[in-house]
Amino acid sequence: MHGLTNYSRIRFSRNGRILTVALSGTNPVNAVDALMHQELARVFLDAQDDNDSDLIVLTGEGRAFCAGGDTTWFKQQIDDPKNFRAITPEAKRIVSSLLDLEKPIICRLNGAAAGLGATIALLCDVVVAIDTAVIGDPHVKVGLVAGDGGALIWPQLIGFARAKEYLMTGEMLTAKHAEQIGLINHVVPAGELDAKVSEIAEKILANPRWAVRWTKTVTNQPLKALSAQLSEAAVAYEILSNLMADRREAVAAFVEKRKPNYSGE
Repeated sequence: MHGLTNYSRIRFSRNGRILTVALSGTNPVNAVDALMHQELARVFLDAQDDNDSDLIVLTGEGRAFCAGGDTTWFKQQIDDPKNFRAITPEAKRIVSSLLDLEKPIICRLNGAAAGLGATIALLCDVVVAIDTAVIGDPHVKVGLVAGDGGALIWPQLIGFARAKEYLMTGEMLTAKHAEQIGLINHVVPAGELDAKVSEIAEKILANPRWAVRWTKTVTNQPLKALSAQLSEAAVAYEILSNLMADRREAVAAFVEKRKPNYSGE
């Protein structure tokens, strides 16, 4: 697969003109580490340039889709904040490359999606989840601003009132509830997931290629404009939040499986 071979945290497979992109972390829930973050910043650019596909399916290997950031990586960012600052171009490119992708992309939500995992799922064109999946953006629970795309996409899908509630509480939603409020498209039993994804893919691919791609391109224009408006401030506030004492306490409490003791700083 020309252009899709130099990856360690992402796997690829093909079925006709469908390219499946599967997140494959070093942990059971595909939590994002530095290398996966680097690869996410270029995979959608490579998928766009892949001449052998017309539709992308994004999924996770194993029991989860992507459960956000890896805690070891979090601790490295806290101990040396320049590591966090250094990844901000990647963070912006993950969002922009997903929005620039002309090919339709279906999220095959095979399990939990949290934080950045939820963002990349929700930036897909269609989300199909298994009925046991959960999705949410718990950035605040680890002391961070939801600066990697959550503040962009959640309000557009479910409105500002609901989005602010879920982003400020960090609550994880069941797939059924997410479907009911319009956050995702479809919920099916695990055994029916592949059939539903294939059904939607076949309906899309039955239409003329450029009519589909450019319809998506036009529909994404407002999101791209809003992303350009928000991204610098969102990333800057997330960098600042990584410097706070409560950020360190939130991660320590999570790792130690105890209730956090926040100072307000």
